[in-house]
Order: sequence, then structure tokens, then C-alpha cells
Amino acid sequence: MKALILSGGKGTRLRPITYTSVKQLVPVANKPVLFRVIEAVRDAGISDVGIIVGDTAPEIQAAVGDGSRWGVKITYVRQEAPLGLAHAVKVAQDYLREEPFVMFLGDNVIQGGIERLVKQFSQNTWNAQIVLKHVEDPRAFGVAEIRDGRIVGLEEKPRVPKSNYALVGIYMFDHHIFEAVNAIKPSWRNELEITDAIQYLVEKGYKVYPYVHEGWWIDTGKMEDLLEANRLLLEELTPQIAGFVDSASEVNGKVWIEEGAEIINSVIRGPAAIGRESRIVNSYIGPFTSIYHHTTIEASEVEHSIILENCQIIDIPQRIENSLIGRSVEVKRSPIKPKAIKLVLGDHSKVGIL
Repeated sequence: MKALILSGGKGTRLRPITYTSVKQLVPVANKPVLFRVIEAVRDAGISDVGIIVGDTAPEIQAAVGDGSRWGVKITYVRQEAPLGLAHAVKVAQDYLREEPFVMFLGDNVIQGGIERLVKQFSQNTWNAQIVLKHVEDPRAFGVAEIRDGRIVGLEEKPRVPKSNYALVGIYMFDHHIFEAVNAIKPSWRNELEITDAIQYLVEKGYKVYPYVHEGWWIDTGKMEDLLEANRLLLEELTPQIAGFVDSASEVNGKVWIEEGAEIINSVIRGPAAIGRESRIVNSYIGPFTSIYHHTTIEASEVEHSIILENCQIIDIPQRIENSLIGRSVEVKRSPIKPKAIKLVLGDHSKVGIL
């Protein structure tokens, strides 16, 4: 069995972070989302992994490499334009050949992995299996209609849903999916929709079954979703202190401090993660906060936030919370008078000032 991970999107909903970085490489709980997807695939026993890439291919390839760090073999498959999930399957046909495969969106985080899903599909003679999640309001999702234990229909963002089961972006397919993706026509968005391909399988009498995921699942396409995924993953942390914590500091709860990090005269309240070579000095780091590597925080307070690498947050009088701060950002209080707020902000930036 193979895996196909989709990592070609531009991440427009996460701008301005994604102007300079790939959305799948934004870390949650100090690990890029794409790395978590690769680990989920590996832990399910799959070692042959294809990654769909687009314009951001160089950055993805530089970060992931050949997959040897995870014990898998990575093959990169180029998608020239974002023409839909079914189109991604179509361009990967030469890589996938006749083997069954799991398709996994590279910006999704799912609790508990996919080992049970892969095992269940392998033990049956089904043609497709679609991971679903019961949601309160399914109108913003692709929705599956289930009858007698099988999927009998799919709708994309229906006004009147026929069920509360939403597609979460993880699919199992055998080779019959290629018949479907080569038969369907582009949608009104000019994309080949995976829901249309699955509907084709249903209408042709192929065996399409659901897999209802009971744990949490998050599509990390928006800042709010990234922060929520960060919160959930930090709650599952196994505490570890590999860095230096001085005697004047206080570390409570589930806290992960990586090698080379320093905590000086500060309070760290978990769940929280402090990356390698980061320094926390005279500061407070509150719950549900991830500080990535080589970042310095001095005389400041941060809570329920994600701060990426190479940042400096110095002498900020108000607590920073519910924030996503990108790479190499400086947030400092200037001693120069008169007092003023000085900002250098890119397009689509958001700033809240109290």
C-alpha cells in the first residue's frame, strides 16, 4: 500500500504567514503539520509515500527530503496547477499504479492516527473508504449520505444536509478511482472534485464504505484552527525537560523544553512547548503556547499562542494571547519618547491593540 499526501495548496486563508512559508510547514505543538501527517502514515505501516507539490515544491522538498528521517521513501509528484483533489489523484496515477493507497490532506491533524483505518481497508474487498466526522453543522463541508452501512451519495456544502457526517480529507482507494477521476468533468470552480469521483464510484456500483472517526480532527487552514490544534496536541504532551531551567524559575504541568533552551527567572505553565535554543527570560509563558526554536522572549507574557522561529519579543507590557507570530518577527517596546506605535505590516496582517 502507498500513501498520497497533498501539499500543493497556497494557504490563502493563513496570509500573511503563507506569503513567506508553506502552510503545511507551520508548526503546531512545535512540529510542522506535514511532518505529523508523514508520521501518521508511517505509523500505519506505509513506507512508500508520494507528496503532491505545486509552486511551493522547493520549500517542501528542502524540509522533508527523501523521508529517511522517518524511515519512509518520499516521491514528489508535481501538480502544475491547483485543479482539485481528484486532479491530484490523476497526476499521481503513474506513481500509484495498481496499488491501493490512502490519500491524506497535508494540512489536516487527526487524533489517534490512521492505523485502524488502513487495517480495516486492507482486510476487506472495498473499492473506497471515506473518513467521516459527525459535526454539528455540516453545511460548510462535503457531506456523506449513508444507507445500510454504505455511502450512497455525497453533497458539497449542501443547504439542507442529508446527514451530519462531514468528509475530513482522508480517503482509502483502490485502482478503480482512476476510472472515476478520468471520467468526471470539472466543476463550476474548474476543478476535478474528489466528491464527484467518489459519487461516480457509488453510481457505478463500486463498494464505498464510511469510516467514522471518533476523536478530534482539525483542518489547519485558518489561524483559529491552528491555535485549536496546538491546544489539543499540547494537551497530549509527555512532559520532558532537556534544556536548562534555573532555580529562580517555575515549571508546572505538561511542559516540553527542548535541548539548548534556557528558562531564566520565568514561569512556564503547561501545557506548553519551548523549542531548541530558545530563551525565556523574566517572562511568563502560559498554557497552550508553543515557542519554536531560536526565539527569545524577555520581560513579556504569552498565552494560548504559536510563536515561530527566530523571533524576539522584548519588554511588552500587555500579555500576548490568541496570537500566531511568524518567523523572524521582532516585537519590542521602544524607550524613545514621545510614545507611539510603530508598525511594519504586510498585506492581510491583523493587529489587535487594547
